[in-house]
Amino acid sequence: MKNEVDILIDFEEEIKKFYPSLDVADVQDAIYNQELVDVADIFIRMIKEDKDE
Repeated sequence: MKNEVDILIDFEEEIKKFYPSLDVADVQDAIYNQELVDVADIFIRMIKEDKDE
């Protein structure tokens, strides 16, 4: 049976080894660079189009 001390994770050492995935960073940039449309934007477009007609 292992001693509890043997099982503990040294978070400081794990953080030093951590490197973020480039794929995640690319996805984040893609999401933030898009113009996302929400329901309010759709209603505003509909009202503008209705006024133009």
